[in-house]
Amino acid sequence: MTVLSDLATPIVMGILLGGLYAIIALGLSLVFGVVKEINIAHGDLVILGSYFGFVAMTMIGIDPILSLVIGMPLLFGIGFVIQKYILNRAFRISMDATLIIAFGISIILESVYQLLWTPMSRGLTTSYALESFVAGPIRFPLSYLLDFIVAIIVMVALTVFLKRTYLGRAIMAAAQNRKSAHLMGIDTDQVYAYTFAISMAIAAVAGIFLGLTFPFTPVSGMSFLIIALGIVVLGGMGSIVGTFVGGVVFGLAQTLGGHFFGVAAQMLVAYTMVLVVLAVMPRGIFGRR
Repeated sequence: MTVLSDLATPIVMGILLGGLYAIIALGLSLVFGVVKEINIAHGDLVILGSYFGFVAMTMIGIDPILSLVIGMPLLFGIGFVIQKYILNRAFRISMDATLIIAFGISIILESVYQLLWTPMSRGLTTSYALESFVAGPIRFPLSYLLDFIVAIIVMVALTVFLKRTYLGRAIMAAAQNRKSAHLMGIDTDQVYAYTFAISMAIAAVAGIFLGLTFPFTPVSGMSFLIIALGIVVLGGMGSIVGTFVGGVVFGLAQTLGGHFFGVAAQMLVAYTMVLVVLAVMPRGIFGRR
């Protein structure tokens, strides 16, 4: 009984933390599933959402979550411009060109962050972010619960959008076969731009809840990009539900790894688990067979 009570907290925290990881990875998974490009700048674009929330909270006095009313449309527009006028043109040259440009965007963003906010660690410190949730022997930060709830909302909303709207069906058609979608009258370049824009809007949400959960610096994007890549591969490239499940599995591996082997071994255990799963299921948990 003592063993179970000891495991209860890391298990619950792992599941809830997986919600945050899922939100971070969803935008990356969407872009890969549709455009077939790995957005190396994704982590730094998520951090852009964190810094936007920081500015809204410290300079304007707006709650970080409420700032999403402005942040999501803003990042949506930035994403649309990046894909339509930069990455779409590079895509016609080669996939290598899009990777190089995305890497360049990542370096530029990190440099801008350091110029504007210095290398110091920042965080979105609110009253509710400091609260803890207690249920019997289980105790965890309230922000973790918010992460998980928002992850479910974003996943369901994205799934409904893709299945029930014209643009969503056009995105799915372009994801399945670019040439066939083009022959059906779908402007695939425009669809790709909207796809990247939606992933950026999700990145805005991820950035806010990342900032409420963890401190961040100008170079934090790379570490969260690596986590997101692991989750996308684990869940199945391009699968929305798979990304959510992959996030939860990754979060569990991290917290249980820390519980049994110490904090220093958390990420080692998590990525070892990813390798083991891929050895058994090379396409991921929900990847197309």
